[in-house]
This record gives sequence, structure tokens and C-alpha cells, in this order.
Amino acid sequence: MKQTFVIILIFISNLIYGQVPNELTNAEKIYGLSKFWQEVNYNFVYLNKVDKTEWNNQYKMLITEVQNTANDYEYYRLLQKFCATLNDGHTNVWFPKEIQDKILNTDFGEFKFILSNIDGKAIITKVNKSKLSELPIGTEIIKVNGIPTKEYVNQNVKPYISSSTQHILNDLSIKYMLEGFIGSKFQLELRLPNGKIKTINLTHKESAEQELYPEEKNELFEFKWINDEIAYIALNSFSSWEIMDLFSEKFQEIQKAKKLIIDLRKNGGGEGNIGREIIKYLTNDTILYSSKSKSRLHIPTYKAWGKYTKAQDTLRGDWQKQSYLSYQDEFYYNFPYEPYSTSNLDITRVELPTAILIGHNTASAAEDFLIYADNQENITKIGEPTFGSTGQPMIFDLPNGGFGRVCTKKDTYPDGREFVGFGIKPDIEIKTTLKDYMENNDPVLEKAVEHLNEK
Repeated sequence: MKQTFVIILIFISNLIYGQVPNELTNAEKIYGLSKFWQEVNYNFVYLNKVDKTEWNNQYKMLITEVQNTANDYEYYRLLQKFCATLNDGHTNVWFPKEIQDKILNTDFGEFKFILSNIDGKAIITKVNKSKLSELPIGTEIIKVNGIPTKEYVNQNVKPYISSSTQHILNDLSIKYMLEGFIGSKFQLELRLPNGKIKTINLTHKESAEQELYPEEKNELFEFKWINDEIAYIALNSFSSWEIMDLFSEKFQEIQKAKKLIIDLRKNGGGEGNIGREIIKYLTNDTILYSSKSKSRLHIPTYKAWGKYTKAQDTLRGDWQKQSYLSYQDEFYYNFPYEPYSTSNLDITRVELPTAILIGHNTASAAEDFLIYADNQENITKIGEPTFGSTGQPMIFDLPNGGFGRVCTKKDTYPDGREFVGFGIKPDIEIKTTLKDYMENNDPVLEKAVEHLNEK
């Protein structure tokens, strides 16, 4: 009881210290909730996977709860929790800028560090250099405000995170475990790499020292030689066509290689066509197959007819089938599909034994790249399952400057295999261990080199 009371006091003081906006009227709160609920019902492509009775019951319950929120932050947190029940990484609720600008995650004044999920543990994997001796790489957070970390995350973090896959939910829950307002206070119990237990009290405050150890390159494109035979390229984002120019500049060098590594582990997506334009140079196939896509098709009259249509009626014809499925919110428009042909292009192609490095942060348009690469006999995927979420989100306004988005498009492999909700699996799975982080090793890259040396 005493521990619970202390935690409540800390939480209340954190909110007061952070000067949380409290501007929304009850009418605006109900409107924002209803707006999100409405957009999901009308546009969410995975509505067929939602328990609609439970979804509507939550909505009715929240009509009262949102009116009882103490401030705008608590209100938006409830919307985020509601959103998270949809289990989709492209469906989210975002705070208004006025609130978001007061929220920190990695900054604690003289301390700055990044947490990663390693085997279900909250591990410090980057820290500002001046504090490296106090918070060594590999330090584990074992308690937060007196609560065991796993319990704290399950109660206070996971329920508010939208994710299509369990492994990404686990990652994000630890990554954002200490997110809070400027002035938020945390008492952390730590287990250092040498086994010693240490307690530290931290307060969210912007850090002047931004440089972290180990240092990490943030280049859009990287090229290097692993050895005399193996060339390495990192495609770190498809957000800009500049990466196509950078790839083209190094293409003559790539042609000298006998084997190739393509690193997509930092690629969170962007424009899907960029990946297609790159991979066409790396295969002799003249037909490239992209993902197939569909979206919900809503014609109100068919839905009206569907109320009186039974499952067995669908055997009588397309009209009955469309009516029945429309009433179930499961009638879809399939986007025109045509494989991409490069047979008429006069280009130099380089088909080499290739290892593509993938991981949990390989997402969206980078996953589209992997679909283009699917079934290429010269390509092997190495690493961990990908992010497992893509689609076309529809963004809309919420009260006082907030935003929501709902995923409107479902993508699958050309043959119908699903990867959203699962991630694209590697052919050879390699996990990065705590020991690797502490020694700054890259076991995925090492495995790729070993694999290609056997070719």
C-alpha cells in the first residue's frame, strides 16, 4: 500500500511539474473519441480482425471516462490505449504539439541513454560518453519506481503502444519505458555488467551532451569492401530519391564484386518504388513482383441489403455475396495488379550471391523491397523478423492539434501470404546478444560474411 501511495504521489507531482494543458471541453473530448471510433469503423482495413462487440463496448465506456480525465494529456493517453487494442502499427493517435514538445524519453539532464529490448530485458545500449563509467553498456534496469521492470512495462507502457507484431510491441515498450514530461522523476534500480546493484534517481530534463557511445553512422547510403570479394551496401531509408543517386554513383564499384551484402536493418521505409528501382539492377529477372493490395469498399445500399442476406445466400450469385460481405464490413476493392517488367530497359545487371540483412526496424517500404526480392535464388535473408507493418494510413485531425491515423490498405505477397502482423522471416535467424552489444560486435554481418564465403 505504501509503495502504491508513493507511486501515485510521484505521478501527480510529475503532471503538475510538467504544466500539462487542460483546455479541452467535454464536448471536444467526446467528439475526438467519436471521430477516431468512426474513422476506424469506416476505413480500417483490418476491421474484420476486431471483436466488434468489445470494440463498441469500449467506446461506450470511454464516453464517460474521457470526460473524467484531469487534463489533455490523460485524455490523449486514453485515446492511445483505445487505439492500441487494434494491434496495428500503421494506426496511431498522436499528441498535440503543445504536449509532445514537453515529453522526453532519453534525456535526463547530465544523463542521456537509449534502452533496447534484449531477451526481454531493458538494457542500456547507448549512453552519453561522460557517463559511460557510471552507466556502462549492458546495464539492466531491473526496477522502475520500486516496481519490477516487466511488471512496470506491462502496466504502464504496453497498453498504450500500437503494434502489428508482438516482437515490435516488446521492443517499443522498452524503448519508451521512461517516456514522460519534463520534470518527471524516476527511481531506477540497476544491475551493472559486473553484477553489482545500483540505485539512481533521474529527472527528465534536456541534455546538453548529445553525443552517445557507441557512435553510430546516420548516413542515407553506405558502401565499403568487406574483403576482396564481398561488397557491402547499406540502404538506410527509402524516404528520399537521393539514395538512388548515391547507389548509382557506386554501381561501377559494385560490379567489381563477386558477392554482395545489402543491409536493410535501419531502413524504416519511405517510397516503395525506390527499392524497386534499385533491385532491378541486382537480378537478371526481367519481371519483378510487388505486393498485392486491397482496401475496403463501402457501398451503403449493399450493406443495407446485407442485413437480410444469409451466408447460404451467397451461393446464388455475386450480388448476394457483395451484400452479405458488405454488411460484415468485409467487402474489398482489389487494386489493379501488374508485375513490373524491365525487359525493355537497356541496363547493366549484376546478379551476385547476395545476403540481405534484416531486423525488427526493417519496415514498410523496406519490406516491400524484400517482396521484390522474394524467391530470388541468389538472395538469402539473414537476421531477425522485420517490423511486420505496412499499408496506407489516412491521417485526420483530433481536438486541439492532435492527430490520428488509420491504416486503409492491406498488403500481402503476390500469392496471398501475409506478412503484416508477423514480419518477414529471415532464411537464417541470428539474434544480437547482450555480449554483442557490450563488445560492439555485429553477429548478423559476421554470419552474412560466413555464409557468402561458402558460395
